[in-house]
Amino acid sequence: MKTPPESFLLFKEELRKAQLEKERLKQHYEEKLSDVNRELFRLKEQIQSQQDMMRTTLEYASVLEQRLSEFKEEVAHATSQRKNSVY
Repeated sequence: MKTPPESFLLFKEELRKAQLEKERLKQHYEEKLSDVNRELFRLKEQIQSQQDMMRTTLEYASVLEQRLSEFKEEVAHATSQRKNSVY
């Protein structure tokens, strides 16, 4: 049986090294992608929480504005009744 030429053996070794490097890079890429996806998910959760907090704040401000308006009406009504009383 004839031994393969040295250039073929070198090429075969380089091909094996390239395949190992390709696998290493693929694994590294998948790890980085996984990290980015986890970070993205965490950021989405934070944004959702902030949106919920803003919605709650706006609802609370609206309720306060309505209560303030009602209180002003009560004060105006009480003031007008006091002016109309017989003292």
